[in-house]
Amino acid sequence: MNELFDVSGKVIVVTGATGILAGGAAQYLQKNGAKVVYLGRNQERVDKAITEAEAISPDCMGVTCDVLDEQGLEAGYSNVVDKFGRVDALINGAGGNMPGATIGPDKEIFDLDLKDYSKVMDLNLKGTVVPTLVFGKAFKEQGTGCVINFSSMSSTQALTRVLGYSNAKAAIDNFTRWMATEMALKYGDKVRVNAVAPGFFISKQNKALLTNEDGTFTKRGQQVINKTPFKRFGKQEEVYGAIHYLLSDASSFVTGTVIAVDGGFSSFCGV
Repeated sequence: MNELFDVSGKVIVVTGATGILAGGAAQYLQKNGAKVVYLGRNQERVDKAITEAEAISPDCMGVTCDVLDEQGLEAGYSNVVDKFGRVDALINGAGGNMPGATIGPDKEIFDLDLKDYSKVMDLNLKGTVVPTLVFGKAFKEQGTGCVINFSSMSSTQALTRVLGYSNAKAAIDNFTRWMATEMALKYGDKVRVNAVAPGFFISKQNKALLTNEDGTFTKRGQQVINKTPFKRFGKQEEVYGAIHYLLSDASSFVTGTVIAVDGGFSSFCGV
């Protein structure tokens, strides 16, 4: 492998690693020689992830912790350092949405459930900030390290329905730029913070929203396809390359950047 893209031996912590996209990225990195920490809040799902990971290589471990639990994250950080001796990268893959923080076709903005809205903001924004503050201490001490956050197509434009999620991801973009600047100015040019912004991918959570039982597109799905120059949904493995690049020395002069992996969705106005 080209040394510029070599991630073998890197200790990479992945939050939300029991989920589809972050979990898939964690396995991909492990298959490319990285030592991967699978962090999730459900013990049963973490155990399942580690069983699958150990079939790839022994260079893995599980941490069961909520990304909003600072004390739990601190304990997890200590366990990672005890096992691997260092942390080279953090991927903030934890996130999600709640019905009350969305504005469906039959609702209006005044129907927003502020409790659900706060929970979505906490999970997506604070659930990125807190792990970064905890695991980022390793980068301060080492003078080297990498953070990758998960942004969204909804961060820079008004996508209908997903109000809370959009607001949180817009804040992630700002936090990515802010943290990239702070870390570089204080700790040097080998500490980098970037983000990936996946386009639309079919998952268990959104399959019914985007496709009908016969495989045709729903109205929402067709709207997405109409605004996507590639005229298809993404495949989750198409995000892995961007993550790999941002973790590797190939991106050594890249920080504060949000990379869209979206088939052109963010570039096209639809006409």
